[in-house]
Parts: sequence; structure tokens; C-alpha cells
Amino acid sequence: MSSPHSPAAVSNFIRTIIDGDLASGLHKSIVTRFPPEPNGYLHVGHAKSICLNFGLAQDYQGKCNLRFDDTNPEKESEEYALSIQEDVRWLGFQWDGEVHWASDYFDDLYAFAVELINKGLAYVDDLTPEEMREYRGTLTQAGRNSPYRDRIVSENLDLFARMKAGEYADGAKVLRAKIDMASPNINMRDPAIYRIRRAHHIRTGDKWCIYPMYDYTHCISDALEGITHSICTLEFEDHRPLYDWVLDNLSIACHPRQYEFSRLELHYTITSKRKLLQLVNANLVNGWDDPRMPTISGMRRRGYTPEGIREFSKRIGVSRSGNSVDMAIMEGAIREDLEARAPRVVAVINPLKVTITNFEGASTREADFHPNHPEFGKRFVAISSALVIEADDFAEAPPSGWKRLTLGGEVRLRHSYVMRCDEAVKDENGKVIELRCSIDHATLGKNPEGRKVKGVIHFLSCEHALPAEIRLYDRLFTVAEPDADKEVDFCTYLNPDSLTVVQGWVEAAVQDAAPETHYQFERLGYFCTDRRDHQPGGKLVFNRTVTLKDSWTKEAGSL
Repeated sequence: MSSPHSPAAVSNFIRTIIDGDLASGLHKSIVTRFPPEPNGYLHVGHAKSICLNFGLAQDYQGKCNLRFDDTNPEKESEEYALSIQEDVRWLGFQWDGEVHWASDYFDDLYAFAVELINKGLAYVDDLTPEEMREYRGTLTQAGRNSPYRDRIVSENLDLFARMKAGEYADGAKVLRAKIDMASPNINMRDPAIYRIRRAHHIRTGDKWCIYPMYDYTHCISDALEGITHSICTLEFEDHRPLYDWVLDNLSIACHPRQYEFSRLELHYTITSKRKLLQLVNANLVNGWDDPRMPTISGMRRRGYTPEGIREFSKRIGVSRSGNSVDMAIMEGAIREDLEARAPRVVAVINPLKVTITNFEGASTREADFHPNHPEFGKRFVAISSALVIEADDFAEAPPSGWKRLTLGGEVRLRHSYVMRCDEAVKDENGKVIELRCSIDHATLGKNPEGRKVKGVIHFLSCEHALPAEIRLYDRLFTVAEPDADKEVDFCTYLNPDSLTVVQGWVEAAVQDAAPETHYQFERLGYFCTDRRDHQPGGKLVFNRTVTLKDSWTKEAGSL
């Protein structure tokens, strides 16, 4: 990553704040954190946050903690925690020291709650959840004090200890902060900071039957870890007064500051964990790492690169204004990264048989894996009398400007001869099933004499090609904002063509490719060997990562 003085470190309001804090001596170095809840797989919005928090720490030679907010045991699992760690590492980052957990501080959090009770700033409440909502008031109407709000300190201490000891049923009592039931900020109307919940915890087992609430836990965890800049998304802006109130009223020397930025809304996706889980549980996708999912593991399996995702995060920037981003920006960042790193090979996904009537045997010709990177090496491109080409490269009645194959027309076979189509063979339904063609033997590496051939198409020799399962992925939804209308089920907008599986052919050079190997299939797009199902030397499975721009035509003139 870049240094803070590098041109690659794009300025934003958070960097301006950090620069000021360091210049004034408020902080000698920065400490950030990435605090996910292990209740699902991370998605593209988390990727932005990872790049921001870990990127700032790297750029300013500071530290970034990975801390799991494991205060909701019913929805959390070791699977999710491990996947999150893998995602962070895959994106190119490493947290400082050991992984932190909110549960590391459960004893401290309990002690701090006792401190608030002793200060008369917290009380045990017996209101039911329904009654609490009624007493809370509305955005335009102040709340009312609970009838239990004026319990004396000794009674609250006793009741809280008995809550911890398991004497009460789930939901029977809560511990609430005593702030202001008339506050215009509903988050400050005596929020709950502990609730009773008997659930097996992934780290503490059954030791606790009371668990702290997120708003209470998060700020204290930040303080105990010495976080300097607690960066979160804008929906937590109204929670900042509570963040500060808790720390202002506890005996903690460190008081981090919270800063909010706009969350990422990427078109043609959803970033709600609940809705992503709904897709998984309803089998509308093939798991959390389905390449159509906006999860980091899904993007990885599709063939997105860490470098491309980091570049995307840099391009969309960090601000407090809306961050609704067109999918084309993500695809462009990925495409540009793969343009430089992906070797070129040939694949045919919609094969049409071609018989060359004036060629016998087989021959090969060397071709570069990448036109701009000779260090990638070369491979051999074979030609024989039996070929397959893309069916879309032939037209009986070509439109105006057609530069590919038609009856009586000529094209250049990529890296090979000029070929003329002499006959189209059809089945009983009139569908073209085979082309009979002839080559100009004098055109290997040369332009034909006396005529100009404009079109170039790719091909494979049937004798040398390998069968492959090719998964053509497209956007998961048909509309840019599938969950914008809360009256319509977002699943209504699922794209029925988001996945098409075809049996195609690839050149032999990819036979031993390891999982997660990237290629550009010339004229077709960027593809990646599937990290689950692809078997080097065996079953070949490729996922389409992103389609090509028209830039392939610039290379089409190569002989």
C-alpha cells in the first residue's frame, strides 16, 4: 500500500482529520479496527470498510485490529468467523496481533455496567419489550420514564447480579442506561445495555446468560484497545452521542472518536446480510460463495482479484454523501486489473463444426500468452482439418458491416491461415450444423495477395481441444436497486439468466491450470478456474468473471 505522501493515497475527509490529529500531537500514531459480527459472510460493502480501515493503518504506519462483535450468540458461528479472517487476508491485509473478540471483554463490560449502576446511571427494568416500545415515544413525541427507573442503587446491583446468575427468564429484565427519555435522539432514551439470553456462545459456551448490547460493547471495546479513529457507516451517526456518553461516564482513560462515512450501495446487488442469508437458505443461489453473490468469497470465486477490488474501493472514494455506485465501475476495475495479469488463450463456448477440405494432418504455431508481456511465455496453437468456431461468427445473411464469416467470404483464423467458407451444411430443420471451408496456404503469417481480409475469428482444433464446463455469470438482479421498493419482494427482480452453464472447448495449454487461475478467453471475456469444482488435469471448470470491452478488436489484426 502507499504511504500518506504517495499520490496513490487519495485524500478524503477522514485522512484530513488524521493528518490534523497527527500534526497537533493529539495522536502519535493511529489505531483503527474492523469490527464485523460473525453472523454471515462479508460482502462488497465490508470490502470497502476493510480497505479503508486496514489501508489507513498501512498508509500511516499504524495498526488495525480485527475484532469480532460476538454479542449475539444465536446467529454467530465459527464458520463465519473463519471465513471473515480468510477474506481479510485474501484482500491483502493482516490485522495487528491476535484476533480480538468482544467476548474477550465480557468481564470488563460487566464491571463497567456495575460502575454505571453505582453512579446512578443504569437501572434494571422489568418492562416487556412491547411496553418499552410504548414508553419510548416517537420521533415527534417524548418518551416516558419507566416505573422502575428510580430503583435504588443497591436494588439494581442485586437484580443485575441475579440476572447474571440466571434467576430470571429470557426477556424478563434488562439493564438500561439512565440518560433522558425526552431526548430528541431516540437512541438516548434509556437504551438497553444488557439483556438476558440463554444461548450457547461460540467462545464462552454457557458461562453467560446475559449479553451486552452492541452500542454499549463497541465503544468500550474501542477504548480498551486504544483505538484512535473509530470509523463506521452513516447509519451509526445518531448512535455517536451514546458512544460518547458511555465513555464519558466510565473510568476509562482512552476516549476514541467515532467518524462516519457513507455506506456502499452497489447497483444490481444487495448488501443486507439478512437478505443474502434468505437467498442462501431458499436455495436461490448456490451458497454464500456463489459467484453471483456480492460476498467477498463469491467475488473471489467468480474471479475478481484483490487488486481489482482495492482499486475499486479507491475509485469510489470515502465521503459522507451518498455512495450509490454503478456496477460498471467495479467491472471496469476488475477488467483493467485482469487485462495486465491474465494470459490469453482460446475457448469456444458455442461451437460450430468446420471442416477444412484442403488440409490434412495437423500443424502448430507459437503464440504469445500476452501481447504486452513476453515474460508470460508462449504456447502452441494447433490447426487440423476439423475445427470448431463460435457459431456467432457465421451468418448466412450478414448485417451491414459484418466482418466475420459468411458464405463465399474470408476471415483470418487467429494465429493461422486465411479461411474461405465454401458451403454451409444444414440439418432437417434448416439449422447450420457444419461449414466446409478451404484455407489459403500462402497466408500463414502473411496477408493474402491482391485482397484485404478484415475479419479475424478464433478457433480450436477438435483433435487438440479439451472439453470444459463454462459457467457464464451475469448480474444477479435485473434492476439497479432491487430492494428500493419495500412493498415488493426483492426476489421478484432475480435475473433468470444470471447463470448459464455450457459445455465448451478450451485449448490444451490450460489443462493443468490450478484453481483460481485467470485467463482471457480471446474475444469472449475474462474467466477463472473454479476454486471448488475445477480439477487440474481432470474436469475443467471456468467461471466468467467479466465480459470484454470492444478492445479485443484492436488486437484482432494480429496474424
